[in-house]
Amino acid sequence: MRRLLPTTVRARATAAAVVVVAVALAVASFALLGLLEGNLLRNAERDAAEQARTVARLAAAGDLDLMRPAGRGADFVQVVNARGRVLRATPNLAGLPALGPAAPLRPGTSFHTWRIRPVGGEHRQRVVQVTTQTPQGLVSVFVGTSLRDVDAADDTTTAALLAGGPLLLATVGLVTWRVTGRALRPVEAIRAEVAAISDRGLHRRVPVPPTRDEVARLAETVNATLDRLESSGIRQRRFIADASHELRSPITVLRTQLEVALAVRDPQLWPELIGGALEDVERLQQLASDLLLLARIDAAQPVAAVRLDLGDVVGDAVAARLGDRVPVRSSLAAGVAVEGSGLWLTRVVTNLLDNAQRFADGGVEVTLGVTGGADARTAVLEVRDDGPGIAPADRERVFERFARLDDARSRDHGGAGLGLAIARDLTAHHGGTLTAEDSPRGARLVVRLPVAPPRTAATG
Repeated sequence: MRRLLPTTVRARATAAAVVVVAVALAVASFALLGLLEGNLLRNAERDAAEQARTVARLAAAGDLDLMRPAGRGADFVQVVNARGRVLRATPNLAGLPALGPAAPLRPGTSFHTWRIRPVGGEHRQRVVQVTTQTPQGLVSVFVGTSLRDVDAADDTTTAALLAGGPLLLATVGLVTWRVTGRALRPVEAIRAEVAAISDRGLHRRVPVPPTRDEVARLAETVNATLDRLESSGIRQRRFIADASHELRSPITVLRTQLEVALAVRDPQLWPELIGGALEDVERLQQLASDLLLLARIDAAQPVAAVRLDLGDVVGDAVAARLGDRVPVRSSLAAGVAVEGSGLWLTRVVTNLLDNAQRFADGGVEVTLGVTGGADARTAVLEVRDDGPGIAPADRERVFERFARLDDARSRDHGGAGLGLAIARDLTAHHGGTLTAEDSPRGARLVVRLPVAPPRTAATG
């Protein structure tokens, strides 16, 4: 059964249009035939009923001898008494028995119609019976009218519908097929172009039709997706190149130190050489850890939705800095609840503090507060230092991976340029933002995170 069903959108749309039009045409045809037949029958009955009432008035007055032949709209007239005896009839009913039953034995006038066999022709007859009181008793007047006009109209209309219906359905199917094909042509072009795009051809784009309709919006969406994929590919290749460069330098230095240690036979120099090698190993270890974390972030791994007190997270990170060269002062609001990973949020704060202490002259200040109304509250964490600051033109560049703005941010000064990039990615993973903003002195980095909704009290 499924093999008989159309498989393409074009075929399904055409079949659906033909079926819908066929059903509508059938319903409209039956309705048209019913209305036409009903209207013609009412006209025929009206003329026959008028003549029947005229003859009934003559019978009531005892003047049946004045009855005239059937007039316009009537084919025959027959007058029957209560015993079923024919009193008067038009010549075409001469010698025929009474058409209907004897009149009811009650005074008054009744009017009704029914079908009888054809009389003197091949067409149906509609008979009107009017019963009235006369000096001789109850008398029924039968007036018949031919339905040849009704039958002819039905036959003509039916023939026209039978001939025009298939032609109309064929026209609907052809038009739908062509229109659907033209509408789907850009979709096929989009499909063919997307199918031809490989991982090395992300610069290609699908054609956008000038129709400004759903298909055009689909093409624009596909191109926007390709833009993001291309940007992601470029970023990934740049990341691999930068990571390779960052890894090559300490590995080269480490190898040189090990070769020197192997070549030098003086045991007094070995501690210094081994100490330098350990520093490079620690640097490699930290860089590998950062690269693995970035890989996890890029993989969009879900954040464990745990309710946390952000003030406690920041306070613990600041407390771990006691005794550092650059002191950290904090002013933290209490009860600032957020949802996320405590480990990752701690990494955000740690990276910000590392960056601030690296470039601060005398101190680092950390503040935590809440802004917004009751429905949309935002936790705001600021980390400020009194160092050289960040130029407005570089406030986005500092968040790029492996970014170093000047000599002060060199490898020798510490870091591979991943701290702020990791902090921003982790913040975005929690639904927040990390920006570098204006400050009268030094750098000012601001983290904004959505505050968790208040807990609802449990009811027993």
